[in-house]
Amino acid sequence: MPRKYAIMESVEAAVKAAWAAIDRERSYVTELTRKMVQIPSVNPKFLKEPTQNREGAVQDLIEPTLESLGMAIDRWDVFPGRPNVVGQLAGSEKRSLLLCGHIDVVPIGERSAWTMDPFGAEIKDGRLYGRGAIDMKSGLAAAIAAVRGIKAAGIELDGRVSIHSVIDEEAGGFGAIDAVKRGHLAKAAIITEPSWGNILVSEGGLEWIRVTITGRQGHSAWRYNEIWPQRDEPDRPARAVNAIDIAARFLDALKHFESSRCRYRQHPLLPPGMNTINVGAMRAGAGLGRDGLPLVMTNPAIIPDVAVIDLDYKFLPNQTKEDVRSEFEAFVHHFCQQDLWLQQNPIKVHWELSGLHFPPMNTPSDHPIAQSLFKRRVQLGGEPKITGFIAVADCAHYAGAGVDSMIYGASGDGLHSSDEYVVIASLEETTKTLAAGIIDWCGIR
Repeated sequence: MPRKYAIMESVEAAVKAAWAAIDRERSYVTELTRKMVQIPSVNPKFLKEPTQNREGAVQDLIEPTLESLGMAIDRWDVFPGRPNVVGQLAGSEKRSLLLCGHIDVVPIGERSAWTMDPFGAEIKDGRLYGRGAIDMKSGLAAAIAAVRGIKAAGIELDGRVSIHSVIDEEAGGFGAIDAVKRGHLAKAAIITEPSWGNILVSEGGLEWIRVTITGRQGHSAWRYNEIWPQRDEPDRPARAVNAIDIAARFLDALKHFESSRCRYRQHPLLPPGMNTINVGAMRAGAGLGRDGLPLVMTNPAIIPDVAVIDLDYKFLPNQTKEDVRSEFEAFVHHFCQQDLWLQQNPIKVHWELSGLHFPPMNTPSDHPIAQSLFKRRVQLGGEPKITGFIAVADCAHYAGAGVDSMIYGASGDGLHSSDEYVVIASLEETTKTLAAGIIDWCGIR
């Protein structure tokens, strides 16, 4: 029987006991990562291939692993055949904590670009290679190994601890979104994405926007009637309105709108100018289909009446989606007021394209967990920074639900590229830092 922590004298002693337990089975976190990497779990939204879409098989590994720690399990399908798993140790809500990692990965791309087997989980020169090694099966393994070390040391935590093994982060985070909807929350959260030993407490929000511009179709031979001054006589053909021409003017105005927002607004933990608006896709042509896209895009003899522009809009951690949306819609409205056609046929703005929206994360740098992770990482020989995250991750969805969230994870490279790897030494240090952070935040009985 593991001894009760009641005989230990302090939190510091508990941390040392947990670290000693982790050191006794130092290879555990690496072996768990290897087992996970060896199960292909490519997100089927990117590639539909049954032999590679095995998220359920990864969860079949995770579920009994969490059960072995005494955790109560909630497992459910977010999408058919694509389950989330949440394990939970009972405790007080006041100091509750969740640790989250996603098990879906992006496709491997060109196999010839890899010098290692993408799903071989090979170890070489202190690195573990494979798709998902750093992004982010190792992070989930570190969270599990941290709780395992605490349990092995006989430590009883006061606060409730849960581990979220979720799907679909790579395609919008709908696994985490569903966990939040089902009430799997806590006072604080650590998302174990790779952070290279830094503590990331802020993250900008993200909107996917579709802008639809409507013109009037016509024959290209009559374009002169559209652009050259004509007598407004009764038999004059109806003037066509080229949606692409409007789109070109709109994109120029958008560039100035973007520049003004980037130049005058900044966040202290993020690089200047990160609040950008990326024009990611544009399709134009004749007729609007039920899917919201032009029906004909291959006939230049038609003056196009539809232009559809999809935008990726990043905004600052200290902004709200309400303010961002209101400001953008005001910009579109004022643009339309400068054109007689657009006054009567205003540009349409569709938010949450593909259901995607990432709330911002703006946890204070002096949050107790951030300070704990910083302190413990220094004790283990690191030189961490408390800073911000340029991209977006599942922390957004927990932060949007009011959970104090941050990112902390291991080091590696090859994310969304070839020869992806995690540095094993950093993975072991991450495990110990997480264990100490859990003890510091949750407290001991």
